[in-house]
Amino acid sequence: ELFRLERRYSFLKFTELIFSQSGGIFEATRFSRPCEVSRTTITNYLSVLEATYLAHVIRPFSTYRPTEIISAPKIYAFDTGFVCHYRGWHEIRTEDLGYLWEHFVLNELFAHLQKRDIRYWRDKQGHEVDFILLKGAKPVAIECKWNAEEFEIKNLRAFRRIYQEGENLVVAENVTKPYLKDYEGIKVRFLSLEEMIRFLLA
Repeated sequence: ELFRLERRYSFLKFTELIFSQSGGIFEATRFSRPCEVSRTTITNYLSVLEATYLAHVIRPFSTYRPTEIISAPKIYAFDTGFVCHYRGWHEIRTEDLGYLWEHFVLNELFAHLQKRDIRYWRDKQGHEVDFILLKGAKPVAIECKWNAEEFEIKNLRAFRRIYQEGENLVVAENVTKPYLKDYEGIKVRFLSLEEMIRFLLA
């Protein structure tokens, strides 16, 4: 009622789909048919979810290079419990932990940094960095891993070919003590979530 949404069913269907596909790249046309509304209406629905903080709209970081994704945002539901519900997950499998960890890290970034301008990066070859923060003029790259051993450098290397300066952080659930690794000139800090927040606030 607050936003004068005329088609309640369509809006609720859209919300359900956003939650079940949380973390994915948003394309309004994909939601039009199942929700039985126009692409413009879908875009308005997303604005409502963003305004009420039911969904986080993470826009791409780029300097408008032809190799980068420059407009399609990623959408994250505000709560992992709702994500599990709409995905039909009654028990969390090991392979689900990394996906949910990414959501949890994002929520903690919002809570502690008190800023909404968190981005992601992706190029047209499929390389992707989970989150990008601007700290001064140097982009901070953040990769989320449930297990630090799962980290591979290829996506970060692709990002740093374009943006040479800035910190590289891997936030992992199983890191108990911060450490630094050098990947052929690319230095990466491995941190717990608490250490990462302290590092970013310093």
